[in-house]
Order: sequence, then structure tokens, then C-alpha cells
Amino acid sequence: MADTRTDPRTGLLDRHAEALRLFGERVHAIRDDQWDAPTPCADWTVRDLVNHVTGEQRWVLPLLDEGLTVADVGDALDGDLLGDDPVAAWDTAATAARAAFTAPGALDRPVALSAGPTPGSAYCRELTCDCTVHTWDLSRAIGADERLPQALVELATEVVTPYAGDLAASGMFAPPVEVPADADAQTRLLGLTGRKA
Repeated sequence: MADTRTDPRTGLLDRHAEALRLFGERVHAIRDDQWDAPTPCADWTVRDLVNHVTGEQRWVLPLLDEGLTVADVGDALDGDLLGDDPVAAWDTAATAARAAFTAPGALDRPVALSAGPTPGSAYCRELTCDCTVHTWDLSRAIGADERLPQALVELATEVVTPYAGDLAASGMFAPPVEVPADADAQTRLLGLTGRKA
């Protein structure tokens, strides 16, 4: 049996849970008059942002749990996934994603992503990073606390850094923002992902 005090998979699952919890806290804090407010993500309202992150969690079940490919899922998860109760839609998606990642063997299972077969652990890291950065976006949009836990910042930075030069070219990120040499870790992460702290 693995020693859970040193097993890196346990640490990853802890970070994933923390990212989901933080984003969920922000979702629950959204006022009725804030769903159409702008966010740091170009052309996305608060509702668009929550819909995106909810969608990312909805993909986990078919890809990881059911072993489907992106092509198999097709456009089933396109469009509005929030319906009349966005908060409940987020809660349901986050709970299902969490259950899928914590299932026995899930982090070792290959996932058929667009980029090719990817270990479940790498997929979990990517989604944890995505949720972490978008927690900052949502916090800024609704006026919530923008500070991110150091462990999540470190994980997200590890995920983003190898691809930092290509992020803007993907069309999904703004160009990197220069930050002062003495900037803290969170500010550096935000800069790498095209965000101004």
C-alpha cells in the first residue's frame, strides 16, 4: 500500500479538491446581477466563464470514467450547460469529476485527449491548473478575494511553464504580461497566462 504522506498522487488529488472547492465558493458567491458581468477572459461574461469550467468538469466522466474519445463525445457538451440553476450545474459537475478522479486506478488510466493518449494524472493536473487560474478570473470579476493558495499556484505554474511561449498562439490566451523581477509567484503565474494582477 502506498504511503499517502509521500504519494504524489495523493497530493495531486488534494490540490484538485482544493481547486474545485475554491472555484465553487466563488460560484456560490455570485450575485444575481453579476452573471452578465465581464471577466478578465476576453468576450466572456461571468456566466460564460462558469459554463466553461463546468464543461471542463463534465468532460471528465466520458473521457476518464467511460473511456470515450473526444470524437465519441462530439458536440454533446457544447453550448449552455448551466440551465436555469448555474450553481447546481456547477456543483453536480464538480462532484462527478471528483468522484471520477478519486476512483481506484483513475490517475493511471490513459485518457484519449485531442493531443493524444494522456495519463489520468496529467489530465487531472491540467484541469486543476485551469480551475485555479479561472478562480482568479472569477474572483476579479465578482470582487472576491483574489489570493490563490501557494500550492495551487506552484502546480499551475509547473503545468503552464513548458507551454508558456505557445499559449497566446493557441488563441485561448492573451499574450504573456511582463511582471517585475521581484514579482510573487501568483503574479508570475498570471503574467504567464496573459493576465494583469
